[in-house]
Amino acid sequence: MSNRNGEQGIVVGVDGSASSKQALQWALGYADTAGLPVTAVLAWEIPANYGTAAMVLPAAEFADEAKRELKQVVDEAAAAHPEVRVERRVVEGHPAKILLKEAEHAQMLVVGSRGHGGFVGAILGSVSQHCVTHAHCPVLVFRGTE
Repeated sequence: MSNRNGEQGIVVGVDGSASSKQALQWALGYADTAGLPVTAVLAWEIPANYGTAAMVLPAAEFADEAKRELKQVVDEAAAAHPEVRVERRVVEGHPAKILLKEAEHAQMLVVGSRGHGGFVGAILGSVSQHCVTHAHCPVLVFRGTE
């Protein structure tokens, strides 16, 4: 995502955990100062061992829950930075792979140090390690306070 000057923006991994919310708040503050756009990304996947056939939720329900979670988290955090343009992206797939793809042309990728999200399948922790190792842009791992 580019701003009007052609500069790349900041991609933030959001999973509903405290550290990802704090990472988003930090990224919005930095973006506000730097005049950059933010892309808030929530990646989700249905775990292979999730429930029995009768209990498995359709993928659409996971996606809808992810969209609600992302909207709520971003709306709360973005209220303090109304000038920052924020794009919300909910993508099915492994969080580390999705974040790396979303951040291919970003100026920075920001992730929480650990988390487990508000629903099944959105897990950070090892994701932040994978992003630091494989990203093509600087990665800020926000430890925050739990």
